[in-house]
Amino acid sequence: MQLYDKHHIKIYNSLTGQKEIFMPINEGYVGMYVCGPTVYSNVHLGNVRTFMSFDMIFRYFKHLGYKVRYVRNITDAGHLENDADEGEDRIAKKARLEEIEPMEVVQRYTVDFHNILNAFNFLPPSIEPTATGHIIEQIEIIKTILDKGLAYEVNGSVYFDVLKYNETNDYGKLSGRNIEDLIHNTRSLDGQSDKKNPQDFALWKKAEPQHIMRWPSPWSDGFPGWHLECTAMSTKYLGEHFDIHGGGMDLKFPHHECEIAQAEAWNGQTPVNFWMHANMLIMNGKKMAKSTGNYILPNEIFSGDNPHITKAFLPSVARFFMLQANYRSILDFTNDGLLASEKGFFKLMNAIDSLKGLKTDTISSFNVKDWQQSCYDAMNDDFNTPVLIANLFEAVKQINQIKEGKATIKTDDLEMLASSMTVFTFDILGLVNPSESQNDSGKLEGAVELLIKMRDDARANKDFALSDKIRDELLEAGIQLKDGKDGTTYSTK
Repeated sequence: MQLYDKHHIKIYNSLTGQKEIFMPINEGYVGMYVCGPTVYSNVHLGNVRTFMSFDMIFRYFKHLGYKVRYVRNITDAGHLENDADEGEDRIAKKARLEEIEPMEVVQRYTVDFHNILNAFNFLPPSIEPTATGHIIEQIEIIKTILDKGLAYEVNGSVYFDVLKYNETNDYGKLSGRNIEDLIHNTRSLDGQSDKKNPQDFALWKKAEPQHIMRWPSPWSDGFPGWHLECTAMSTKYLGEHFDIHGGGMDLKFPHHECEIAQAEAWNGQTPVNFWMHANMLIMNGKKMAKSTGNYILPNEIFSGDNPHITKAFLPSVARFFMLQANYRSILDFTNDGLLASEKGFFKLMNAIDSLKGLKTDTISSFNVKDWQQSCYDAMNDDFNTPVLIANLFEAVKQINQIKEGKATIKTDDLEMLASSMTVFTFDILGLVNPSESQNDSGKLEGAVELLIKMRDDARANKDFALSDKIRDELLEAGIQLKDGKDGTTYSTK
């Protein structure tokens, strides 16, 4: 029996506006597609939060024993400025400004994207397809939609006919928008557009002479519309009907709404059972924006080189901070919040580190089995990481009481507690314990033990000034010494 047979997850479905019990289309398998980045600049911290949420979800499905195919795309073409059907391709614009090839832009920022996600300890997706690698598939989908009379070609460009589609379908069902309201609130066309109606969106755009990124098609040398790539790639790797489609809240309309319309027009069925959307990240109570200076890049968190923070923070501290909020909640990124999370993070790590040295008893004053179930209950309730973290700190409290002799635990309960703390903290939340980092844990331990020996020698020689200096400077570096009858131990803080 797999864990998923015992643990049934309720997921908030954006399509229905309520939590529903997750039942995969194929038992034991999960197909999940998440809209990836447009690689024309350094990855935005808000995007990192979205991808972190789905990394956590991916991890939990895997922990429960599901075989998961997680597809997260790279948008490397076809995404115009302001998500519109007119204007300049973002990647081509960056290439023009920097006087380099568009694919140099793509390569540079794809590498940056992967480096940042690696720093945050993300698991790689099962497949990471690119828009430019699936031009043929996109053209074939357009042909079918044209044949069904739900799109039209004008001057080499092809547009999806939203009003025609809406005669037999429901455009707006994901975002809750009414087509009549959309028409009423949209300015009429000025005669310069090839569209029949303002609501129509591009499936294929004819490239202007100055447009760098272009491909041949039956209609023109051009490029696909932004929405089309996700329909092509998700269905290619997950099938025409799959379990979960995720992304940021900002993609619900028009991007995901258009995906639904395209897929239904193309193959006659709704593409996805569960639509999931991660909420936005703000900073100091305001929208993040380069133009106002209310902005921070992930690397600046690690280096501390940003006026909005007072120091550098470990990637796992920033990850811990973000997971303390539910993925569907708006999260306010602040220096004070990071400092508080840092304290909590090291308190959690120290408790986990001390599990190995706990003394066992014949009885347990802490019901570990019930506590473990409460952790699963939190994750099964729409991946509620704030409640999970609260449960982890309940365990921290119990661990510290056992260390102080104020509580007891049996050997088998200690094994269950240690195993569960590892699973939920590291495997599911994806945190990394600094004391067990492969690169520096041994070096750190050796250096601290040497300094402890030097301090012991200083105390034996009554050189208390040197002894205190070693203790105080280690404390400033985040390493706290504790003297006991069995010698001196240390913990990170």
